[in-house]
Amino acid sequence: MTPRDASDDSRWSDLDRPPLNAVALRRGLVREGGLWREVEVVQRTGSTNSDLVALAEAGKAGEGWVLVAEEQTAGRGRLDRQWTAPARSGLFFSVLLAPSEVPVARWGWLPLLTGVAVATGLARAAGVDTALKWPNDLLVSIGGEERKAGGILAERAGDHGVVVGVGINVTLRESELPVPTAGSVALAGAVSTDRDPLLRAVLRALEEWYRRWREAGGDPAESGLQETYAAGCATLGRTVRAELPGDRSIVGEAVAVDGDGRLVIATEEGVQEPVGAGDIVHLRPA
Repeated sequence: MTPRDASDDSRWSDLDRPPLNAVALRRGLVREGGLWREVEVVQRTGSTNSDLVALAEAGKAGEGWVLVAEEQTAGRGRLDRQWTAPARSGLFFSVLLAPSEVPVARWGWLPLLTGVAVATGLARAAGVDTALKWPNDLLVSIGGEERKAGGILAERAGDHGVVVGVGINVTLRESELPVPTAGSVALAGAVSTDRDPLLRAVLRALEEWYRRWREAGGDPAESGLQETYAAGCATLGRTVRAELPGDRSIVGEAVAVDGDGRLVIATEEGVQEPVGAGDIVHLRPA
């Protein structure tokens, strides 16, 4: 689907959800020597990830490009799950990163790095305590219950780098939740739901963590990323079920995130098994 320009008149249809200010975002984020080179806001598109991958492969976008949509009609989460939300109710954006100086084997840390940056930015700008469910769901607490308020999806853009997509529910109301386990920043008691400063805070935190990680050659320990991710990961210390490819599953305690970004699960048989891909279910204590 071709992105539509953010000047569409329908942006005023919900005055509780004003449109993003693309000019102010560029002024606040694009600077000489900085990571972000271009910030584009479109009114509606299928998927910012798909669009940015296509732009990169066509040579029309480079590292530091940010594509933001006020509404996504075909947003995707992990395992090709659909991600939809009302227009201007959240932050739906993708960034193009090309860490050429980092070994490709360490690029798997990019979505986890983005999760740390999102949690950092939201804590600073919204005052919301967030946690990360491995591999990268964003959790908030609503009435003492963990709920998913966001997610991250990373995709290779050929030889041009990695496109990392982020979806965050900001002002989603209880009646608008797609499932009871979903949540939003507003429902978690945010001190601010103004999306402009929220987006700036998240992208500045992402630039900060990305710089540290690149300067360390992608080493998650030296950059402090591995320790910070573990400290904010709600999965560690929990009994979990990992639903793996090939209809296999394992149950055990999530004990660590290893140097490759994999979740290490200690099973009842005394085996520590690293999981690099799969769906993780947090199990309540017996």
